[in-house]
Amino acid sequence: MINRDGFLKSLWQDGVLSQPINSTDSTAIYDVAIVGGGITGVSLALQLQKEGKKCILIEAANLCFGTTGGTTAHINTLLDTPYTTIAKNFGDENATIIANAAKDAVELIKTNIKYYDIDCGFEEADAYTFAETDDEVKDLDEIFIASAKVDLPIAYTSEIPVPIPFKKAFKVGGQAKFHPTRYVYALAAEFVKAGGTVLEQCRVTDMRQEENVQIETTLGTFEASKLVFATHIPIGVNLLHLRCAPYRTYVIAVTLKDKDAYPEELIYDSKDPYYYYRTQKVDGLKYLIVGGEDHKTAHEPDTEKCFRDLEAHVRKYYDIEEVSYKWSSQYFEPTDGIPYIGLLPGYDKNIYVATGFGGNGMTYSGVATLALTELILHGKSAYKDIFNPYRVKPIAGFVNFIKENADVVKKLVGSILPSEKLKDLANLSLGEGKVVKYDGQTVGLYRDENGMIHAVNPTCTHMKCTVEWNPAEKSWDCPCHGGRFDCNGNILTGPVSENLEKISIEHV
Repeated sequence: MINRDGFLKSLWQDGVLSQPINSTDSTAIYDVAIVGGGITGVSLALQLQKEGKKCILIEAANLCFGTTGGTTAHINTLLDTPYTTIAKNFGDENATIIANAAKDAVELIKTNIKYYDIDCGFEEADAYTFAETDDEVKDLDEIFIASAKVDLPIAYTSEIPVPIPFKKAFKVGGQAKFHPTRYVYALAAEFVKAGGTVLEQCRVTDMRQEENVQIETTLGTFEASKLVFATHIPIGVNLLHLRCAPYRTYVIAVTLKDKDAYPEELIYDSKDPYYYYRTQKVDGLKYLIVGGEDHKTAHEPDTEKCFRDLEAHVRKYYDIEEVSYKWSSQYFEPTDGIPYIGLLPGYDKNIYVATGFGGNGMTYSGVATLALTELILHGKSAYKDIFNPYRVKPIAGFVNFIKENADVVKKLVGSILPSEKLKDLANLSLGEGKVVKYDGQTVGLYRDENGMIHAVNPTCTHMKCTVEWNPAEKSWDCPCHGGRFDCNGNILTGPVSENLEKISIEHV
């Protein structure tokens, strides 16, 4: 079983063996270094290696440790940001370009699966969106018109594949679903066969743009002509961190008593946040996968309630046999609704980024692969302008803002807590965590299921926000830019590149 950035296990972790780590020569100069071993990084690495580039893929943990291991794997051209919004923000022509990019991304996944004969449960499926109120019907009609305008194969329908009352609905063809980690690990194996290097358990901590890019990591310095951050959000402090808001989404995978009740399509309601549904067959067993209850990261104190509400919603319409898996995952929502794919702001050449995919990571991973391959090989892409990260204009004082917030976080005096003081600091139940005051300073405490207390400095090492405890995933989450840490302060999710300060406990 592979690991991922959460305490809870997802459906996609079982039955996948970790990719062997390649030996690598730290003195080698690579054509392209790709940071991030999710679907975007692996897809791009394989594509560039096939084109004759010498590539190294660097992953801080294991492949699919991040959001790829916690996705619900909807492959869709019906995007979370509706084409009504895209057309309003960017114009009708660009809305069509984005729709075509999404179609190309779906075709890339299909082509890879066919060419490499990948067994990942891939199936094409229609997608349904339905409205339950009059206000939702109005929005649904507007989305229908805009989607038809960009040539999605869309039609109204009088039936939907879930037993939920509705007022109006449409369906869209050309969508799909699959087992994401089996797909990604198969691509990684092909990347290695093609001569590529995979380096796991290697965290990038910094980079310098010289004649080539010098990449500082926990395993030494690597050199590459070009560098791509496919890490969901780039490390360090960057303007994009102010333009991509971190969100958590919640998922359960259940088995049903009625074996004929599993919907084969992709389904979305019109709520905000919305619920989404699909079925996946894994090793002969079918699972109904339902997600929703989204909120900004660390802005919901009772994350267990999100799971309870999600399960209650599913039980309202289905006779559940067993809740087999439950997990949450993180995504980053761009302020204007579409991703940032291209040169990383602040660097005029050679350092690229793909971020802000929202809830469409599977699709936009393909868009990023195609766009970045063209940019790196030829310096141009049909998608260059619309996804250009430099469409984010610098704001007044931002240079000073970075300078002030990128300083090393101040250490707690002594960094040791006397154990006899712990009971006075907080009355913690087993499995509970909270931020408390101690001698005028804040301390993050967590009591594990065995009664042991773990203590950290709760000041995020990214930009000094105070982290909050996530009781469902047993993690410290940053409400500002989405950095996440385990109970001992070790990094789970970027953009942070340094752990929280761990505070020792003095037993007397």
